Amino acid sequence: MNKILLIGITGQLGQELQHTLAPLGKVIGLSRQGLDLSQPNKIRQAIAAIKPNIIVNAAAYTAVDRAETEPELAKAINSVAPTVMAEEAQKRGATLVHISTDYVFDGRNYTPYTEADSPNPIGVYGKSKLMGEEGVRKNCARHLILRTAWVYGSRGHGNFVKTMVRLGGEREELRVVADQIGTPTWSYDLAKAIAQLLSSYTEEVEISMGTYHFTNSGVASWYDFAIAIFAEAQPLGFPLKIKRVAPITTAEYPTPARRPAYSVLSKVKIAKVLGDYPPYWRDSLKQMLVQWRSLN
Repeated sequence: MNKILLIGITGQLGQELQHTLAPLGKVIGLSRQGLDLSQPNKIRQAIAAIKPNIIVNAAAYTAVDRAETEPELAKAINSVAPTVMAEEAQKRGATLVHISTDYVFDGRNYTPYTEADSPNPIGVYGKSKLMGEEGVRKNCARHLILRTAWVYGSRGHGNFVKTMVRLGGEREELRVVADQIGTPTWSYDLAKAIAQLLSSYTEEVEISMGTYHFTNSGVASWYDFAIAIFAEAQPLGFPLKIKRVAPITTAEYPTPARRPAYSVLSKVKIAKVLGDYPPYWRDSLKQMLVQWRSLN
């Protein structure tokens, strides 16, 4: 029976993984409170005590703007911690699943980024995540790196969907950036894909090891995403005051960290392994809102 160590169990992805990984073995979860990822020795001790044969790292420092002023903390959690996990996984012959990001790319492409494209992060957060990827690749033979983007879910703390619904209940007008293009990703769909990849892996079939891109299918701007959130939330009975969403440029909404202007990820590689493309982003958004409504 697999013993699965799930790091970041209380996050929006971790809470979904707790359910999707359960059929694969015994899931032992550690939260941010239970494991300080800025302390490498604590990570080594936890892995040595639990002795997992699968480690899933769903934890990260994701405060993109704050990373610009906290580069050492971002590096500790996004780079050093997964490297330590990789070293410990390698010692035990364990498989390590690590979640990365579209922010490892600079956003200058006009076609979806493939796994073969060269990363070139433009901010501290992206750089720290790329260093984490490199640490995993270098130190653990049996690894899965999944780059994803614009993740949201009904569980866990705030995300773009929850923020829009909250603001849409407080204000009649919002301004949302329309010139950053990517793909929203429901954490449940990502968690299902991770479980499917792990369940398909055997000693004979090593096709599932390596780096993959996973987001929902389709393309959107943050403005498109916001419009869709309100359109789907209204008939579900979410209390909304919003009457107008105004598209603005990145230049009109300056942030401490630069964002990639285009970060759509190609799903061709992962679709071959999973047997199909991920669900369309707006369909998943609607399902998430239904689920969130039922949870509340």
